[in-house]
Amino acid sequence: MFRFSFPWAVLASIHPVSLRKKVIVPVARNSILILYAHPSQGRSEVNQEMVHDVEGTAGVTLIDLYAEYPTFEIDIDREQGRLRSHDIIVFQFPLYWYSTPSILKEWQDLVLEYGFAYGSDGTALHGKVFLTAITTGGAEDAYSHEGYNHFPLRHLLSPLEQTANLCGMTYLPPFVLYGSRTAREHNHVAAHADRWVHVLDLLKADRLNLAKAAMAPTLNDALETEGL
Repeated sequence: MFRFSFPWAVLASIHPVSLRKKVIVPVARNSILILYAHPSQGRSEVNQEMVHDVEGTAGVTLIDLYAEYPTFEIDIDREQGRLRSHDIIVFQFPLYWYSTPSILKEWQDLVLEYGFAYGSDGTALHGKVFLTAITTGGAEDAYSHEGYNHFPLRHLLSPLEQTANLCGMTYLPPFVLYGSRTAREHNHVAAHADRWVHVLDLLKADRLNLAKAAMAPTLNDALETEGL
C-alpha cells in the first residue's frame, strides 16, 4: 500500500500559528477545611465577617462547629472523613483564656484518635498543613514577654503546634488580628477579612513558601516579608 508522507515541517513553516497548540499548565490547588468555633457569634466583631466573606468559596469547606454540634456530640467518623478529604486544616476562633473555645478541645480529644492521627498506623494527616486564624481582644504589645500577657501568641499556641507535629502536619503560625474589640471603630475589620480571603487563595494555589512562613511569629509577618 502506498503511504503518503505529508511534509509537516513545510506546512508548519507556512502556518506556524494554526498548528501550534496551546499548552495549559494546571495550577496546583489545595482543598481547605475551616473548623470555625465561636461560642458567642452574636457578639463577634471580626470572625463573622471573615466567615461571611469565605462562605461559598470554591475549594473551601467551612464548618461552624457550634452550629453543627450544639450538644457537643461530635461525629468522629464524619470529622475524620473531612480531614482525610482536605489538604489544609484551619482552626478559626477567638482566643479564649489563651487557648481555643471548648468545642475545639472536645473535637481534638475525640477526633484525633490513636491509629488515625498519631501512632505507628496513624498517618491519615501526614503531609497536610495546619494553621489557625485567631482574633484577640488584647493589643499586639500585650502578647510579648514584657507585655500584659507575658508570652508571644505563638508561644501560647504551643500545644496546637505540637499537636500538628505529632500528627505529621506542617504547622504555620497564626493569622491574627489583635485588638479585635476596637477593630471596627478603627476600620480594620473589612481589610482583615479581605486579607484572609487572600491568604486562602495563596494556600489553594500553592503560592506560599511554607518553609519560610513556618519560621515567622505570625502568618501576617510572613506575608509582609514575602511581599504577598
